[in-house]
Amino acid sequence: MESKPNFLVVSTDHWAASLLGSAGHPTIQTPTLDSLAQNGVRFNNCYSTCPVCIPARRTLMTGTSPKTHGDRVFQPELPMPELPTMAQTFRDAGYQAYAVGKLHVYPQRDRIGFDDVILEEEGRVLYGVIDDYEIFLADKGYAGQQFDHGMGNNHYLMRPWHLPEETHATNWATQQMVRTIKRRDPNRPGFWYLSYRHPHPPLIPLQQYLDLYRMIEIDTPYYGDWTHNREDAPFCLSSGFATGDGLNPTQTRLARMAFYALCTHIDHQLRVIIGTLRDEGLLDNTVILFTSDHGDMLGNHNLWAKRLFYENSANIPMIIMGVKDDERVGFNRIDDRIVCWEDVMPTLLDLAGIDVPESVEGMSMFGDAQRDWLYGEIGEDATATRMIVDGQYKLIYYPVGNHRQLFDVVNDPQEMNDLAGHTDYASILGQLTDVLIDQLYGGDEDWIQDGKLVGLENKPFTESPNRSLSSQRGGHFPPPPTIGIPQV
Repeated sequence: MESKPNFLVVSTDHWAASLLGSAGHPTIQTPTLDSLAQNGVRFNNCYSTCPVCIPARRTLMTGTSPKTHGDRVFQPELPMPELPTMAQTFRDAGYQAYAVGKLHVYPQRDRIGFDDVILEEEGRVLYGVIDDYEIFLADKGYAGQQFDHGMGNNHYLMRPWHLPEETHATNWATQQMVRTIKRRDPNRPGFWYLSYRHPHPPLIPLQQYLDLYRMIEIDTPYYGDWTHNREDAPFCLSSGFATGDGLNPTQTRLARMAFYALCTHIDHQLRVIIGTLRDEGLLDNTVILFTSDHGDMLGNHNLWAKRLFYENSANIPMIIMGVKDDERVGFNRIDDRIVCWEDVMPTLLDLAGIDVPESVEGMSMFGDAQRDWLYGEIGEDATATRMIVDGQYKLIYYPVGNHRQLFDVVNDPQEMNDLAGHTDYASILGQLTDVLIDQLYGGDEDWIQDGKLVGLENKPFTESPNRSLSSQRGGHFPPPPTIGIPQV
């Protein structure tokens, strides 16, 4: 067997960097991830440069920014760009490459360089694909029942999972990855990608994890002074505030409890995979990376979900445990450099000793390179938001209404105090604004006149009906079960 290291990349959906015991969170229970951080390195300042599912995943798989891979909005029917992918690059270097869980590409069965993909795609039957998880449920006798709990895919009402424990998507994904590792080719190193769909709603944790959090005081949302001035809020914030207004305090507490329960469930299931690597004699020679596509506001500042550049939405976990005695990764270390999902692909290739494709825009997190600042972008026109963060200060720009916010994320990590209107910070605001202007491209350049930001005319927010009940799914009916059917 070759001595090249194996790689296990674990990605979740909606998990903010602050939601770790090792990050000092007062409530959440993440003992496994805390142990990984203790045995490796945790990057405090890791950001999703486009904090929404599909654009972020295109970044992860290609090591490129939205400007290069072509999506800063959310385009579910946009094929992966013709760029070298992380999986294909590992395969070209002799690795076996397998993915389990949520891939979020189009077409859904596009393997984007993996040898094979075992899919769990949140029941997106509108794209004409029955995923492997739904086939599994059918084989277990639960065909069409994945969403019988009645919770919406982008909403924050909660209830316990309604089917047996082994059928929960988190358990299923774990077992699929365990089998993938056990069924590996022993003559080739492995590159394994495990993409859990949770803690993304629907909020449907196992009852035992809800019970765990009933014994723990749930922290309450916090609200910055800037959240109270609704009249001057830009369009994107006004729409977010409207979502927050729809949940009462009890629903908010239950939503946070359920969300934490989903996180802890994933944390505990990771122990099964780590145990499998140990039993198979692979753990000491496997690099494990844990991260998330973006975070979730969870009611903080009266905002929910993602698509925002506040810390709870854009600041994401990045934990890496290297192979045994790899001094490049280190032990029980915290790295404060600014990193992002563009950096995952070159980092892993660097650790594997594989040449990084010229198309990759990120940097190795274990080299000497470091950024002075990071640019983020999401949306276009009325829904556009842009960001510059330099490690201490963060500029958030809403072009509608030409609205700027400035936060000191070192001394004010919860972003309670907007410094944009303070004369003492005018110089910093101006410097970050100049950096932002230099990064704008395409239609965004219309926001500039005579070298100054002028943005777009303010657009009043008018709440519209939510006829889909936040992406509520219906009954799904995949092919009939195959177990126990006579073969003729």
